[in-house]
Amino acid sequence: MLGKTAGGLYWMFRFLERAENTARLIEAGFRIALTRSNDTESEWKSVIVTLAAQRGFEAKHDTYDSTQVINYLLRDADNPSSVLSVIKSARDNARLVRTALTTEVWMSVNETWMLLSDILKNQVRDVDLPEVLSTIRQQTALVRGALIGTMLRKDTYHFCQIGIHIERIDNTARIIDVKYFSLLPASSFVGGRLDNVQWETLLRSVSAHRSFRWAVEDGFTGPAIAKFLILDRRLPRSLSFCIDEIVANLGQLEQTYGERAACHDQADALLMRFRNRDISTIFDEGLHEFISSIIQDTANLGYQIEQDFRFNI
Repeated sequence: MLGKTAGGLYWMFRFLERAENTARLIEAGFRIALTRSNDTESEWKSVIVTLAAQRGFEAKHDTYDSTQVINYLLRDADNPSSVLSVIKSARDNARLVRTALTTEVWMSVNETWMLLSDILKNQVRDVDLPEVLSTIRQQTALVRGALIGTMLRKDTYHFCQIGIHIERIDNTARIIDVKYFSLLPASSFVGGRLDNVQWETLLRSVSAHRSFRWAVEDGFTGPAIAKFLILDRRLPRSLSFCIDEIVANLGQLEQTYGERAACHDQADALLMRFRNRDISTIFDEGLHEFISSIIQDTANLGYQIEQDFRFNI
């Protein structure tokens, strides 16, 4: 496969995953803002920081007003990671690799672009925000469903899956790091009611609140939730699940091409950081330090994948 095609598939699904992740974070911020009577700006700032959009946002705005944050993250053309921007980028990449996609995948991407372009052409009112965010999640899920249901399990499919899970592991790690450590006011709150509320917020940010109740017998405590989000291989957005998927799909590419590249070794090394780990050892190491290193290793892995497969788009 041409590097241009592989890169188009990989980035198409990274962009789609990014759009959904942004919608999830806005929803979490909106929910907390509704329940807080003061200091809602700190919550909206944490959303911007989590998405690594602080520099761009502060270049245009002086305060973290909810309307400004929502508009910037959903539809601001100056923000390359706004939902509207990344959905356009996903569609542009889909057009580039149109012959490598099934009709169903192409149509679902095109429909997503047309629908979201329409609902985001004007500023989103607070009363309409939940429905808009739900539509974003539904449309990106529609594309993934078309991918899983219609694409051959060959190199095209594997590049798409790698793009999804590179983006997802980065997002989940950032949520754990920034949402928790930015929102918890002081170490004296650790283990208290506010601490547990913050951890529950993390679960809701990745749509894992109900799954946690099904899968974990412990209550909503920091260590139990951290273990679920980091180490539980049953949760589709946990760090362990995502690196499992990256390694598995890179392994399929190794079999397809008969070559092993540097990214395979990097992915295996990242995988081993989650094997035979107990959440207590991660807390002993320092949760912030552990997660920060995972974010950096994921960024390095993404760059190496692009180099090894010669993405030249």
